[in-house]
Amino acid sequence: MKITEHINAAKGKTLFSFELLPPIKGNSIQSIYNAIDPLMEFNPPFIDVTYHREDYIYKQHENGLLEKVSYRKRPGTVAICAAIMNKYKVDAVPHLICGGFTREETENALIDLQFLGIDNVLVLRGDARMADSGFIPTPGGHSYATDLLQQVVNMNSGKYLYEDHEVVNADFCIGVAGYPEKHFEAPNLKTDFRYLKQKIDMGANFIVTQMFFDNNKYKEFVTLCRESGINVPIIPGLKPITSSKQLISLPKIFHIDIPEDLSDLIHNCKSEKEVREAGIEWMIDQCKELVEFGAPVLHFYTMSNPGPTRKIAEAIF
Repeated sequence: MKITEHINAAKGKTLFSFELLPPIKGNSIQSIYNAIDPLMEFNPPFIDVTYHREDYIYKQHENGLLEKVSYRKRPGTVAICAAIMNKYKVDAVPHLICGGFTREETENALIDLQFLGIDNVLVLRGDARMADSGFIPTPGGHSYATDLLQQVVNMNSGKYLYEDHEVVNADFCIGVAGYPEKHFEAPNLKTDFRYLKQKIDMGANFIVTQMFFDNNKYKEFVTLCRESGINVPIIPGLKPITSSKQLISLPKIFHIDIPEDLSDLIHNCKSEKEVREAGIEWMIDQCKELVEFGAPVLHFYTMSNPGPTRKIAEAIF
């Protein structure tokens, strides 16, 4: 079932969903189930699974020379999505990224997703590798999320890379990312909106936002979207602060602002336990306001740690 269909079927009721990371390689599928089980009582209609591109390590040989070796730290998203759908009977939303895939590999992944009955994808450019100063596309792959989006849209129209036989149109519901505080590489918010509008005009069906801690940012973002003719569902992405270190790491990694009231609240906590409790309470208040505002879904970036999200959901749903 498509994300848009879930939202329409809810008839204005705010839904609950969450996102998790594939486990570090060597861990079993049980680690995924352990991250999902505590949240299933809140009836998520869909669960997102992130994807992470390859990275590099340097292997030293006996002669002292270093060899640059490509490796993947986490298992594939497609298999995890299939396992989730089989066990929980909910829709899984795999992330598709540009980095780490050729166009042919992307098409093969989409063919597998279509075969498995996975109806939704979230299309992203993806992050740069840790060793790279900026995003470097894979040779033969896509440089921008719009290029990747176009490939999915083409498959929805029956246009494959190599049409050597009769093909069946895919029917993916396509999500894209939105940035209430603008993408860090965009020169200004107006330019960022122009690219977002382009993605919607190309065929994207819903938007999931970057995390934020000031609801006014989301409300202003939604208003600007509507004024720009962007009328698809806009799902707020959410994550509570759970440690004092995140006051530094979250703005650095995700290029977001922490409201003064929240940073003061965290600074005044006397222990990490108090920080965690304060962050959860802040997020509960955020969620209640977002429900009142009419957010279609509250989507939580759990980082595969269900505890904080469960406490928030217990207060909201």
